[in-house]
Amino acid sequence: MGSDNDLRCLKKATIGSSSASESQDADYHHLPQLSDELESMILARVPRSEYWKIYLINKRFLSFIRSGEIFKIRHELGVKESSVFMLTNGDPKWSAFDRKFHSHRKLPEIPSDVNFILGDKESLCAGTHLIVSGKEIDGVVIWRYELETNQWLKGPSMHDPRCLFASASSGSFGFVAGGIGTETGYEVLNTAEKYNPDHKSWEPIRSMHKRRKLCSGCYMDEKFYVIGGRDQGGTYLTCGEAYDEKTNTWELIPNMLEEVEAPVATYQSPPLVAVVNNELYSLETTFNELKVYEKKSKRWKNLGLVPVRADFNKGWGVAFKSLGDELLVIGASAISPGDNSMTIYTCCPISDDLPLVWRTLQCGDNGLSHFILNCSVMFA
Repeated sequence: MGSDNDLRCLKKATIGSSSASESQDADYHHLPQLSDELESMILARVPRSEYWKIYLINKRFLSFIRSGEIFKIRHELGVKESSVFMLTNGDPKWSAFDRKFHSHRKLPEIPSDVNFILGDKESLCAGTHLIVSGKEIDGVVIWRYELETNQWLKGPSMHDPRCLFASASSGSFGFVAGGIGTETGYEVLNTAEKYNPDHKSWEPIRSMHKRRKLCSGCYMDEKFYVIGGRDQGGTYLTCGEAYDEKTNTWELIPNMLEEVEAPVATYQSPPLVAVVNNELYSLETTFNELKVYEKKSKRWKNLGLVPVRADFNKGWGVAFKSLGDELLVIGASAISPGDNSMTIYTCCPISDDLPLVWRTLQCGDNGLSHFILNCSVMFA
């Protein structure tokens, strides 16, 4: 990728120099050119957040990214990098950050109508796709952002268009379940689907035991979990369900949220849950407490306070996500209540017996609101 030009430039820089420099000159004719395969292997290991610097000056590399081949190689090598995609209050464009929030860029604006832009939306990541579901004037639609091309494209639609659903990602696949059916008289659903980014398609999977909306999802123990929510009558559900793709079955888990205080208001957010190192954590929004689910006893253990005000808007506007081996929480500061800016913290819960250590991250003067409308993490 430009290696011939690089070698000529290096050699030219030594021609016509003094005898002292000539004695140190190398015979670049004997330097072998890297093979395409070796170049690809090297570039696949370059941090993904640095790609834009390279493809701005190298058309071949830009073409390589857009083909998606580099991401396939990264997947085969086991090279993964997390990126945080956020839409904040008052901003029409999504923002993309690296996991340390050192780099920040704006995505292109979604070419949708005003109804979609101003309305409620839900998001999830699957592979190199950011999926955003919302409602246009003509009905519920999905827009997908493709990392390879840096473009928003419409579709594909779910088999059961829905809102207020649970979602989770596993590898390159995305899962959704429950929610309110927008084409079925707004009935609460128990159906579920799987998204395949390679085929750009949704596949129905077996339906859950319970109909539920305002529920949350996560992926743990190689299963898709759906937790909490409300049924058709608005009753709060303390049970959870786990989908095992190998057996194509759902396991009903009674009282999974029994020890987490039940929301009394219908406008309470879905449960804030995240999985780190295959352990399930919950951000309890009444007292801003972090809890971990002990699988053997099926009980929740209190780990301490989080540094953001999850109680400020009944859990809405807060991002609580997994970065693989760390928890990420974003929202209004609990340490400086008068601070109206976005505060970002990460924590690595190494042991339940050790106190939590929250690390503050800085994202510069980007003017982002502390109220998060949507947040999704991509691993690619």
